[in-house]
Amino acid sequence: MNQQIIIRRSTAARRSKRRYIIIPVLIVLLVVVGIFGIAGYTGWNLTHPARTALTSAPNAFGLSYQNIEFNSQQDKLKLKGWFISAVNSDKTIIIAHGYRGNRTDTPILSLARDMHSRDYNVLLFDFRGCGESAGDLVTVGQLETQDLLGAIDYVQSRPEVSRKIVLLGFSMGATTALLAGARDSEVDAVIADAPFADMRSYLDENLSVWTDLPSFPFNDAFFIIVPWLTGLEPDQVSPVKEMASYNGRPVLLIHGTADTKIPLSNSEQLKKAYPKAQLLIVPGSDHCDSYQDHPALYLKALDSFLAKI
Repeated sequence: MNQQIIIRRSTAARRSKRRYIIIPVLIVLLVVVGIFGIAGYTGWNLTHPARTALTSAPNAFGLSYQNIEFNSQQDKLKLKGWFISAVNSDKTIIIAHGYRGNRTDTPILSLARDMHSRDYNVLLFDFRGCGESAGDLVTVGQLETQDLLGAIDYVQSRPEVSRKIVLLGFSMGATTALLAGARDSEVDAVIADAPFADMRSYLDENLSVWTDLPSFPFNDAFFIIVPWLTGLEPDQVSPVKEMASYNGRPVLLIHGTADTKIPLSNSEQLKKAYPKAQLLIVPGSDHCDSYQDHPALYLKALDSFLAKI
C-alpha cells in the first residue's frame, strides 16, 4: 500500500514537473509564432499595397501624349505608360515613380512638362502592381529594375528617340533608376531624387517608419519570413554596391535635409561610393519635396547637369 502511494506521488511529481516545463515552452512558442505572424502580415501588406488610381493626364499640363504598353525585361509582365514626344528630338527622359504611387504622382507631370520644354521626349509608366500595369507584387526595386530596363528597351526600339537616355526617379524609383543605370551601359545619365543606398541596412534602421512596429524583435523576423513569403530579397537591392559600374557616367543625387522617410545619409553613402556623382542637398525639404519647395534651384541643377550630357 505504501509503495503504491509512493509511486502515485512520484508520478504526480513528474507530471507537475512536465507542466512546469511545457507551459513556458508553449508560451515562448506562441510568442515566436505571434512575432513571425505579425512580421509576415506586415511584409505581405508592404509588398502588396493598394493601387492608387491615376489622378491626371499629360493633356492637363498642355502635353500631347501617346498611350504605350511594353514588357518588363525579365518576366515580360505588361506595363502601361505614356510617351510624350518632343519635335525632332532624340533625347528621352524616363521618369520612375515612388513606392505606393504611379505615373501621376506629384511632381511627375509638372516635371515632365519642364523636361519637354527643354526638348526631351518623356516616358512615364507605372511599375508592376501600380497604376494600370499588371502584377500585384511590389519589391521596392528588386523586380522594378526589370520594369525600368523594359522601358529602356522600349525607347531603344524607337531609333528616332533613343540616342540619349536619361533616367529620373523618385524614392523607390530613384533607387531603381540607379540600379538600372548601373546594369545598362546604354543609359547616358541618372538623376536620383531621395534614393536609399542599400535596402537591408535601410530597412534595419527605418522599417519602423513604414510598419509602426518596434525594431526588436520584428526586424529580424521580417528579414527571415518575408523572403520566404513574398520572394523579396533585400540584399538584391543595393545600389551602393553597384555604383562603380557607372565608370565615369554622370549621376545626380538630390536629397532634402529634412527627409523623414529616407535620410540624407543615404545619398551621402552613394556619393562616397561614386565620388564622380553630383549631390544637390536641398535645405529644409522633406521626402521628394525638393522640386515643389525650390523649383528654380531644382531646375537650374537639372539644366546644368543635362547640359554636359
